[in-house]
Amino acid sequence: MRKHVFIALCCLAASTFIFSCKKEAVKDAPVATEISDDVKAKIYAAGFGTDNVRKVAGGYLVENDIVLTDENLNVKVNSPFLRVANDEQYRTFNTVNTFGGVRNITVLVSGLSTAFITGTDEAIARYNAEGLNITFSRITSGTADITIQGFYQGPSGGFITLGSAGFPTAAGNPYNSILMNTHPQAYGTNPNVLYIASVIQHEIGHCIGFRHTDYATRSSCGQNVNEGQVTNGVGAVQIPGTPAGADPNSWMLACSNGGNRTFNANDIIALTYLY
Repeated sequence: MRKHVFIALCCLAASTFIFSCKKEAVKDAPVATEISDDVKAKIYAAGFGTDNVRKVAGGYLVENDIVLTDENLNVKVNSPFLRVANDEQYRTFNTVNTFGGVRNITVLVSGLSTAFITGTDEAIARYNAEGLNITFSRITSGTADITIQGFYQGPSGGFITLGSAGFPTAAGNPYNSILMNTHPQAYGTNPNVLYIASVIQHEIGHCIGFRHTDYATRSSCGQNVNEGQVTNGVGAVQIPGTPAGADPNSWMLACSNGGNRTFNANDIIALTYLY
């Protein structure tokens, strides 16, 4: 039996997987490589754990679904905000600039099946239903603010990555890429659209500046592990009005429940506060 987890978006295997995959089928997939101590030090200083860090296109994959760019790791930020080691909704130092109005963010799904397209539409509808100062619309051609593409990678070390994304830029733009795993052990041969929508909804959350709700404990993963100290870089700023106790149903929990998960009441408070 497998336990699906988000880390924030991966599946935890309760048994050992024996598998093989075609390397030529991998495109922009996380690739294991040696990470220097200097890079690990920057990742730690940015407020993220350094276990299982992998080099990927555009930066480094940490916490199994977050991409940190060189900009994230090299920008020093002095902030009055301090980390609170509880389960609360957290944002990064950078958020999306709405320029004082309502900003529409375009999303393009490239090279993925109908299930991923429908899942994207559902995730977009969930955000747009909240009446925020950011909206989303899917386009079918041209250059989008966020492009959703596939990669193909089987389980590794007991986990399989379902999706990954990064954080907003210092200029106030959303992270421009979400990668979704097309390996059969990620979503199966007949993917559940609402499950895919929940994963994309979570990854969009990272793109607009949300960290894992339980980053200080990873309790949703059955762990008691802090994802890292926060001294500079990305940051983990607690959002006012969100709870100081556990929030077991947040859309930004580090681990998935393996099914459909959308915004709870505290998530909506957090979204409304920021946008």
